[in-house]
Amino acid sequence: MILLIDTSTSVCQLTFIDGEVVKKYDWQADRSLAKLLLGYLNDKLSGNGFTWADISSIGVFEGPGSFTGLRIGITVMNTIADAQNIPIVGGRGDDWQDIALAKLKSGQNEKIVLPFYGSEAHITAPRK
Repeated sequence: MILLIDTSTSVCQLTFIDGEVVKKYDWQADRSLAKLLLGYLNDKLSGNGFTWADISSIGVFEGPGSFTGLRIGITVMNTIADAQNIPIVGGRGDDWQDIALAKLKSGQNEKIVLPFYGSEAHITAPRK
């Protein structure tokens, strides 16, 4: 089963692709993404008769988008891919899922996907 995930906004978008069966979920994560993402994924996996071991590959939306949302989601997916020893790839743009699926189909494995924020970080200089 392929897992596709987008955490670039306050609404986490999750897609499971198992052969010809595609299941999509939207979750209003807001500020609870870091605390509840793994539990949400676990609930959706078990609700569809899957376990963590059933994930064969992962595609993530790289950005641009929320700095915190991308950082959390991509870090969690990189960790799962590494722990499960499965391929992970990223994609950008409106057709990011098609891009990620094409990469996976061609056997690509980026091993670590880095977020794309769309602009330079705005870092405040220390006052002292």
